[in-house]
Amino acid sequence: MSSAPSTLTVSRSIRIPLSEFEFSFARSSGPGGQNVNKVNSKVQLRWDLAGCESMPEQTLQRFRTLNRRRINSDGVFQISSQRFRDQSRNKSDCLEKLRELILAAHAAPKKRKPTRVPRSAHARRLEAKRQRSQRKAGRRKPGLDD
Repeated sequence: MSSAPSTLTVSRSIRIPLSEFEFSFARSSGPGGQNVNKVNSKVQLRWDLAGCESMPEQTLQRFRTLNRRRINSDGVFQISSQRFRDQSRNKSDCLEKLRELILAAHAAPKKRKPTRVPRSAHARRLEAKRQRSQRKAGRRKPGLDD
């Protein structure tokens, strides 16, 4: 039987020790029947981002920007899981959700390459405007062109 991992491995360059996370447990509102009233299967993960030294600064900055609604005024990131009936699977689910969020923040956004409107598209637009103008001018009563 293997022991639980001591780090959250996001990528080759990002490994976060589980000691940076604080887990709390509560009664879940999910499935479980009568067991729901007895067992604390809901898991809430808290992570103080100010003390995080295991992530590159740019990734951490993007992570803060992308997940600002999950970060409280003290700079603590919170995520919870109550999908499963047992605590260990919900804890793994929390860590997996966090891993995916970090991966999304780790991928650098592509630089926008500005494009020009093609000359032919510009000419087509002006020609369409000209035709529309002539069509509407043809509907006017004669002699109103002063």
